[in-house]
This record gives sequence, structure tokens and C-alpha cells, in this order.
Amino acid sequence: MRTLCDKFEYGTMIRLVPPFGAKKLTEFWVPAQLAVFAKVVELNGFSAAARAYGVPKVAVSRAIAELEARLGAKLLQRTTRRIFLTAAGEAVLPHARAIGEQAEQVRSLGAGFSTTRVGPLRVAADPAFGRILLGPLVPRFLDSFPDRALDVVLDPSSEAEWDVAIRAGKPDDPRLGSRLLGAPPSVLCATPAYLNKHPAPERPEGLRDHALLTPAPDGPEYRFQMTKASARAEVRVTPKLAVDDPAVLHSATVANLGIGLLPEFLCRQGIATGKLKLVLPEWGVPAASALYAIFPAGLENDPRVRDFVEFAAANIVPALARA
Repeated sequence: MRTLCDKFEYGTMIRLVPPFGAKKLTEFWVPAQLAVFAKVVELNGFSAAARAYGVPKVAVSRAIAELEARLGAKLLQRTTRRIFLTAAGEAVLPHARAIGEQAEQVRSLGAGFSTTRVGPLRVAADPAFGRILLGPLVPRFLDSFPDRALDVVLDPSSEAEWDVAIRAGKPDDPRLGSRLLGAPPSVLCATPAYLNKHPAPERPEGLRDHALLTPAPDGPEYRFQMTKASARAEVRVTPKLAVDDPAVLHSATVANLGIGLLPEFLCRQGIATGKLKLVLPEWGVPAASALYAIFPAGLENDPRVRDFVEFAAANIVPALARA
């Protein structure tokens, strides 16, 4: 004997055959009423179900009444304090729960569909170092993914439209997702003009006598370890400028304001052209602020975003080191 809710047809439409002696039912309807019924039972009340769905209580009552009318059987007995399932309600409930769960799964899929974008992937980076960051990465990505297209924008501002932005530092905006790409090597450097006025130190402790331009410290002092073979030196300075934006530090260094602790890739061209000079080049300094791939929350499952971010995570820091 066929039972209630024994068959799905046409995807979202359901054919119900009542076993309760009611007249034969062959009509089709959407499963919303069954999902509402399951929610009423789960939350033990019409008001609670209405709040969960964000609809008036009368809408929930109407859905249950229409469902009972279609089935030709009462599903619930109500008192002032709680509800009880009838025999028909007990038979229907497992199917209603399954439909409610499937509806939630479809809703989740819909959220993913709504954020998936089409067309070229829009990639942004700060104009101060975007060319250096993306220069070695973009050709290799397009070679590895010949069916993809990129639209590179050297402006990662919040107003600009982008799918992925490369930035230093992890964002604290809940609307953004992120993936750590790595931390590029750092160097100490300054302009010849600054060093002519303030001779370069010969040892790490000599940095205390200079204007230091560093990432923002946790306290009043900026502390970092320097290494040379087996030798180690801890440097503690009060920076002249402290900011967690390597582009700003680079600009300040080029403007003769002091010795900058900067990502090596930002200084490379200036060092090659003589506009910048390395300071204590035989001593190693900590890596620069970590680079992150930033993307709007919800786009992490977009295949274009996922492929680019994974490729960047595997290649961007090694590519910078080799460039």
C-alpha cells in the first residue's frame, strides 16, 4: 500500500497520496507547507515557527490549515501550552523533516550561486608595489590556466570593484575572507642623501642613533632580532615612523626620513639604480609583514577566486625571491 509522501515528482513538487480514508488526492503543491509543519513541531509552537521564518503567526497557521485540508486529516492537536501530534502527524513528520532539511540545503546552494561571478577575475593590489607583486605571478598563472582571464587593477580601495586583492596584513573586516600567502624577506635601507648626513651604523646597536621607519610595534618600542651567521643581536628602537603599510614606509624612506625596514622587493629597483643603499647588509632581519589574498566573503567557492588564491599562495613569495 502506498503511503503519505511516498513519491517526489518534478523536483520541487510533491504528490501526496493519503492513507487515512480521505478522498483520493492527486494534486501537486510546493513543499513549503510540509517544511512549516516540521518547524512547528521542532519549536513546539506556531509563534516560535513564525519568528524563525520572520513571518506573521497567521501565515504559519494558514499553512498548517491548508496542509491538513489537502491531506484530509488533522496533524496537530493544540492546547494553550503545547501541541501534540496526531497519528497522521506522526506519519507525516519524518517526510516533512526531510523536506525541510532539503529546502535548507537548496537555500545554501542558492547563496553560493548568488555570489558566483562571471567574466575576467578582477585582481587588485596597491599601486606602490602591485607591479612588483603581480608582475612575476600573472604570466605564470595565465600559462597554468589558459582558459582564465584577468583584469588587474592597481587600486585595492574599498570603493573599487575587485574579486581578489593582494595586501600586507590580515583584514579585520568580517565582510572579507583572506588567505595567507607568506612573508617576503626584508632589508634595512636608506637613501644616499640620508646616509651622507647620518653615516650608516657598523653594528646593529648603532641603529638606536638613527631615525628608524618600521612596522607598527605592539608597545612604545619596536623590537626585532638580527642575525649574522651564529651571532644574534636584539634591536630596540623608538621609531620615527611606525605604520603597518609597507608602501607608506617605502615612500618615507625615499623621502630621506630615515632607515626603513622594508620588504626587499620594494627596495630592489631603488637599490639597483642607486637611489637606495642597503644598511647592515650582512645582517639578516625579520621577514616583512605577511601578504594576504583578500576576497569578499562568499566568493571563496568561486572557482576563479579559488584557483587564483591557491596559485598565489603556492607561488607569490617564491616568485618574489627569484625575481
